[in-house]
Formats: sequence, C-alpha cells, structure tokens
Amino acid sequence: MSARSGKPRNIFLVWLIWPLITLGIYFFVWYFKINREARDFDERIEVSPVHAMLAQLIGWIIIVPPFVSTYRTGQRIAAMQRAAGLPGSCNAWIGFILMFVAGLHSLYYQHEINQVWAHYGNPPEGTAVPLTS
Repeated sequence: MSARSGKPRNIFLVWLIWPLITLGIYFFVWYFKINREARDFDERIEVSPVHAMLAQLIGWIIIVPPFVSTYRTGQRIAAMQRAAGLPGSCNAWIGFILMFVAGLHSLYYQHEINQVWAHYGNPPEGTAVPLTS
C-alpha cells in the first residue's frame, strides 16, 4: 500500500509567526492542509478537510465542534504515525489540553506530523511513499 507525503513545516512558523502575520487566517489554512494530508497519506483515515476546518472556523457558535475536531485530528496524526511504522506518539488529549495553552496544539501537532515526513526522509510534497501497516 502506498501513500502521498505531505509537507514538513517549521513548528514555530505554524504556531506563531504565520498566524500573527495573517491575523489568524493561516491557522485555518494549516488545519485544512494537515487534515488533507492525513486523508491523502492513508486511505483508511476518513476525514473531510473542509468539515474539520469549518469546525474550527465557525464551530464556536455551538461550542463543541472545535474541541471534537482538535481531538480527532490528534487521533488521525497518531494513525498516520502507526501507518508509517512509527509508534503512535501523538496523544490527542495532550493536543486538546494544549489548545487552551496559547494555542500550542498547532505546534505539537505539526511536530508530530513532521516525524512522519522525517521517517521517509522529508520527500517533496505529494511523493508516493510506502505504508508499513
């Protein structure tokens, strides 16, 4: 089984710099992209990147969706790690808690995703890579 690689990103740019420069818009773009990368990496990971992003963007209206989406994204990242043959070190609960600490969940999640791409030698985005499980 093969998958498509995603893009390794600088964790500090993802967490602080780009969101500040874009007045917060980058976070939603990044969130869409990592969920799309999860879907494209392993076909067993079922996610609609648009729905995940909208849960963050407008889900606050009914309070719960951003929290559920953040937790499930952490689970998807752990599934990506396991599919790559790595231990599933991404803990969705840690990501959930870090959501309340200066939005550090984006830094944590990007760090965990970068481990997957580093396992494959940081190939160019979209490169076919083999899954081990």
